[in-house]
Amino acid sequence: MEFNFNEPQRQSSIGILVLFFDALQLYIRVFWAIFIFFILKFDEIDKGYIYLAIAAFLLGIALMAYLKYRNFTFYLDSVQEEFIISQGIFNKSKTVVQLHKIQQVNINQNLIQRIIGVYELEVDTAGSAKKEGKIKAVSQQLALALKTRLLDNEINKSVSEADLQADIDSNCVNQTFMQISFVSLLKVGITSNYIRSLGLIVGFILTVYDNAKNFITQSDFDENKMDAYLNKGLAYEFLFVIVILMVTAIFIVVLLINLIRVIVKYFDFTITRQNGSLLLSYGLLNLKNTIVKPEKVQIITITRNYFQKKMNILELKIKQATSGENQEQKAMLEIPGCNEQERDEILKLLFLKVPEKGVALKPNFRKLVFSIFLSIVVPLILFFAIGNFVVPEILEYTIVTPFYVLLVALVVCFGFYNYRLFVNDDFIIKQSGAWDIDTEMITPNKIQAITTSQLFWHKKADIGSIKIHTAGGIIAFQLGNYSQIKQYVNRWLYQMEITDSNWM
Repeated sequence: MEFNFNEPQRQSSIGILVLFFDALQLYIRVFWAIFIFFILKFDEIDKGYIYLAIAAFLLGIALMAYLKYRNFTFYLDSVQEEFIISQGIFNKSKTVVQLHKIQQVNINQNLIQRIIGVYELEVDTAGSAKKEGKIKAVSQQLALALKTRLLDNEINKSVSEADLQADIDSNCVNQTFMQISFVSLLKVGITSNYIRSLGLIVGFILTVYDNAKNFITQSDFDENKMDAYLNKGLAYEFLFVIVILMVTAIFIVVLLINLIRVIVKYFDFTITRQNGSLLLSYGLLNLKNTIVKPEKVQIITITRNYFQKKMNILELKIKQATSGENQEQKAMLEIPGCNEQERDEILKLLFLKVPEKGVALKPNFRKLVFSIFLSIVVPLILFFAIGNFVVPEILEYTIVTPFYVLLVALVVCFGFYNYRLFVNDDFIIKQSGAWDIDTEMITPNKIQAITTSQLFWHKKADIGSIKIHTAGGIIAFQLGNYSQIKQYVNRWLYQMEITDSNWM
């Protein structure tokens, strides 16, 4: 079998069902209020009109799905070296993507596509905030063939069956580079997202405290009678037990939700070595299949907290070129549950060697003082100012302020202790975080621009800040030794001038 992508092609005909269900769920989300109204008024409205409306609605969506299928074509222009997608029902549009600008080609499969037996192919470049091309329903063989052609930029020939089979064989088990075990996913699920859990618990405690105080205040307790004191004490003890039980329940629920999210999203996470690149495949309900090329990698971030260190796991995040800061999170690829040996193997493949930290640049103590001022002093001033002059009721929560000061002070101090910028000839490594320690790594040849800044009152202390701009995001380091920073900036600018690497 050969695929001649120089001729316009349509999606798989069975893909009409995928387009139908996509449109159906879209309109249900848009008009959910109307659907709820009809459900609540089902007994009061003539059933014939309801059934007729439902039939017309489904028929309209089916017609729209068919027209989308008929008007959707894609092909490769071998002369202009472009990938062209034509689509639209009433307003026709044509998307043209130059092959040399293609950053990523992903093959995905959601639940509906798995049931029907088709795949989705996404084409992404670094110059746009959205996917330039998205083909909703094609066969696995066609998706793999088109992916190979788009990434290799070979549009002067058709993909033969032998070449396609070789690409499929490269995904077989004996070529597997790494596989994240189910146990590792369990460890990640129970050791991440503590901030979300803590926020829910704190919010719940404050709510219960307020309601409990109002209840006891409004209760008819006679302070002159011993039994009244006894009853009041028992009420506090009862509420304390209830709060502890509810906090425990909330923590368990949040933990289970996070655990389920990690397992569903990263189930059967397999990393395959493919022609010098990494092929990531994962997902329980929505299957994801994406390639990471070493020359396209901009920033690698390793995240780890105390519990994960004890369990010998970590989370590795890979940032490739993006269109802007708002797209950094969406474009980031995550590899959860690696151990230290697996981390080193991935770094060797992407960086050719394991990065070493080198010379450490430490922040000035003023950063700690400024962080304490912003996160503790300013909030407390605002709290008491609002309580004394605007809303006196909030002063009832003054009992919480010592706990707030202690918690924030610990976070700020640990964050300052871990805040470092390490530099050597081959790598720039930034370390930050209080509980979850992030270690961001880049190579100087991936730098696009460098911004340095120094406030006039920092000149005497010789401290300043730096921002390193890459196609995958920004690495910033604040209030370090400015003279030392400028020396490294001059070196990096020189490396940028003499480097001729393919970072895009």
